[in-house]
Amino acid sequence: MKSNTRLGRGLGALLKNENVIQPRTEKPSGSGDTDSVSEIHLRSIRPNKFQPRREFARGPLDELKGSIRENGLVQPISVRKVEDGEYELVSGERRLRAFSELGYEKIPAYVLNVSSDTKMLELALTENLQREDLNAMEIAAGYQRLIDECNLTQEQVAERVGKNRTTVANFLRLLKLPTKIQVSLASGELTVGHARALLGLNHQNEISRLFNRIVKDGLNVRQVEKRVQEILSRAKNESGSAKKVHSSMPSQKEVVLSDLIDKLQKYLGTKVKVMGTGSKTGEIRIEFYSESDLSRLIEIILGDSDE
Repeated sequence: MKSNTRLGRGLGALLKNENVIQPRTEKPSGSGDTDSVSEIHLRSIRPNKFQPRREFARGPLDELKGSIRENGLVQPISVRKVEDGEYELVSGERRLRAFSELGYEKIPAYVLNVSSDTKMLELALTENLQREDLNAMEIAAGYQRLIDECNLTQEQVAERVGKNRTTVANFLRLLKLPTKIQVSLASGELTVGHARALLGLNHQNEISRLFNRIVKDGLNVRQVEKRVQEILSRAKNESGSAKKVHSSMPSQKEVVLSDLIDKLQKYLGTKVKVMGTGSKTGEIRIEFYSESDLSRLIEIILGDSDE
């Protein structure tokens, strides 16, 4: 059997070597070198009560069954021992289902020492989030569960799943979209590019109206980005007229300011607004979406200062 290289920054980063129970002497039939895995009876494995995925498409499952018939199981499942002779699945439900449907009695598995339910949830979420077949809303919801239920910061979530912290923050922002847009994004009707463009708008009703136009007219991402800029520009002009602004910023300064705002947003991983309140005064508004997000922003702004 091939060595396990897919655990990467997931299970391997969460569980050290001492957390893997030494394997029994028997070897899975036809699996080659099995020094790091055990062979477990399928009937002794309970489902993972923290399984973050609810839907398992038929097509990929059938493809996996064909691959197992041809090549065996490349990646063992992971389980934890719950009582004598009984195990609970940590990760690998699709592989377990495939083995069951193929009529196998046993499956290669890593037996892990996972004593707490919180760690169990963290492992299940992390393993699933590292897969490539999740939709954007499944990823966003998984990140949020790691924050809410496992008490992790965005930085820690990024470390667990091997992603940039800004990437995690951008996925979490998708949870601010109206429900109908989240459903559309999960189904693949709307792309992540569309969703991120919509998040540039300031009000939910504006987002919903533009979403309806996307669905009706089949707008691509660039067209949506252009519409967003038009809406923001119109709102800015209307606001300026209502307040009877006496002076306007020179074009060169607008370009510089826009560039600075873009740099700030990329550095902080959130939306930033710069508003003038006088000829030489103004304010910078930095958005945050949770207490942990606020803590993250404070850490970035203050750096290593002890003051």
